[in-house]
Amino acid sequence: MSISNEEKQKLVKAYGLNPKDTGSPEVQIAIWTAEINNLIEHFKTHAKDNHSRLGLMKKVSRRRHLLDYLKGKSESRYQDLIQKLDLRK
Repeated sequence: MSISNEEKQKLVKAYGLNPKDTGSPEVQIAIWTAEINNLIEHFKTHAKDNHSRLGLMKKVSRRRHLLDYLKGKSESRYQDLIQKLDLRK
């Protein structure tokens, strides 16, 4: 359950340093979070879709690695991002 290109562009504009910044950790984490949220909605109606559940777990793990990287690089950017994205940590 990926997100559309328009949604990605909105996330890039909201979290990127410039309109073409797709590589910064903030943008990547925001995109992963949007995809994770879409998959969570998918599981509300398709509870037995174990193939997609594996993909969800991989996306969550990748986002966690990026969050750890950002936390090590800049604690303030990490705190700002998790507050904007409404993540628990």
